[in-house]
Amino acid sequence: MGDPHAEEAVLLIHGFGANTNHWRFNQPVLAEQAPTYAIDLLGFGASDQPRARLKDEPAADDAVHYGFDLWGQQVADFCDAVVQRPVLLVGNSIGGVVALRAAQVLGKRCRGVVLIDCAQRLMDDKQLATQPTWMTWIRPLLKAMVRQRWLSTALFRNAARPGVIRSVLKQAYPSGSNIDDALVDLLFQPTRREGAAEAFRGFINLFDDYLAPQLMKELSIPVDLIWGEQDPWEPIAEAKRWAQSISCVRSLTVIANAGHCPHDEAPDQVNPVLQRLVNSGSNQQAT
Repeated sequence: MGDPHAEEAVLLIHGFGANTNHWRFNQPVLAEQAPTYAIDLLGFGASDQPRARLKDEPAADDAVHYGFDLWGQQVADFCDAVVQRPVLLVGNSIGGVVALRAAQVLGKRCRGVVLIDCAQRLMDDKQLATQPTWMTWIRPLLKAMVRQRWLSTALFRNAARPGVIRSVLKQAYPSGSNIDDALVDLLFQPTRREGAAEAFRGFINLFDDYLAPQLMKELSIPVDLIWGEQDPWEPIAEAKRWAQSISCVRSLTVIANAGHCPHDEAPDQVNPVLQRLVNSGSNQQAT
């Protein structure tokens, strides 16, 4: 947990399909400096997994609309109920977008955000201009298909197998470092729960939700970027554009030879950066 008398805390927010254990190499290190928490977003890890309700579906007591308002509010509520002090939010992949949305909700209670290979959400309707022309043609069919629960569940069950998880990890972790049985298991075990396919259905139907640049342009707190140089899914060129064009972005640290999850693939390179950012925030609070 770290120094209980510290003036601020750190909250780690995982990416899609991951959970609190994905911070296995980071949380113990950061906890030496400040109280450090990790959270399972609703639908993932050990959290509740309610049925997914799409935006145009009727409200139901047993269903939620998975999206960044829901997850951002969950993080803010956790900070209010548990953290109870100024917080630095650290998010990987979609956890980065969640962190940015939560920072808006928290206001002055959030003192900064660190984005680790933040999801750029290229399938969002607002990104259509950046997509190939053929995507415009197949998009209506794609949307109609993925909203079908039987199909989204089948896609999820096909992907939620140890062999598939390991093959995806080999793409995400190009150096191959730390792809071990423990990592595969921490990602696989939550998929065996009864409602695990619901958050997947909700997320793959998010065609109109927040994008990171939109959220950052409304923030005045510092945002620091940490990016795997070889990320196969979130191009580093976009991170460089953010660093040059968005005023709240304070720094960009590139992690050599790492991919989409450098905090787990190359913790020896990422942890010192996170420690420095935690320490810089503490110094600002003290002055």
